[in-house]
Amino acid sequence: MRIVLVGPPGAGKGTQAAFLAKNLSIPHISTGDLFRANISQGTELGKQAKAYMDAGNLVPDEVTIGMAKDRMAKPDAENGFLLDGFPRNVSQAEALDVALKADDVKLDAVLDLEVPEDEVVKRIAGRRICRKDSSHVFHVTYSQPKRDGVCDVCGGELYQREDDSEDTVRKRLEVYHTQTEPIIDYYRTQGLVVTISALGKVDEVTKRAMEALKGDK
Repeated sequence: MRIVLVGPPGAGKGTQAAFLAKNLSIPHISTGDLFRANISQGTELGKQAKAYMDAGNLVPDEVTIGMAKDRMAKPDAENGFLLDGFPRNVSQAEALDVALKADDVKLDAVLDLEVPEDEVVKRIAGRRICRKDSSHVFHVTYSQPKRDGVCDVCGGELYQREDDSEDTVRKRLEVYHTQTEPIIDYYRTQGLVVTISALGKVDEVTKRAMEALKGDK
């Protein structure tokens, strides 16, 4: 099964992608992983991406697309894949269509994780990270520490990242609405979009997604 996962920041795309990929026995291909792998391995595309990033510039679509095409050509993706964070705009979606058509394959579904904007802000702005170990993450509403401002695991100070402030989150949502959300309409014209609510517990959302994907077949 070949799936594109879309949704606003804070929708839980990374978490759901990992569970869905495992349940469907297909690789989870995320933009972040693509960039890290290519840069660490010193590939030509990785070198190009790093040059743009080091200069403080956005990586051009053609570089991102090249990385995605290379990854989708790997043996483990022969029977399908789950794309997370790509395509990020309509031009990337069009390029993906061209790449897949060249290999005589097509997408099976575009899974749209729907979350109200206020809930997105609540989810992200409520996160608190441990200064000693950033893998220790708490939330002022959903996963409160035993002591306010103190990590349960190591006793480190909990703080709110600058990226998680409400103003920053709303700006990220504006970017999503302007650049990424239009791909939902693009894919809807192809009859590929399956929309589900991303509210609730992680396993509930995963079950909802699996049922929707099966029902779409």
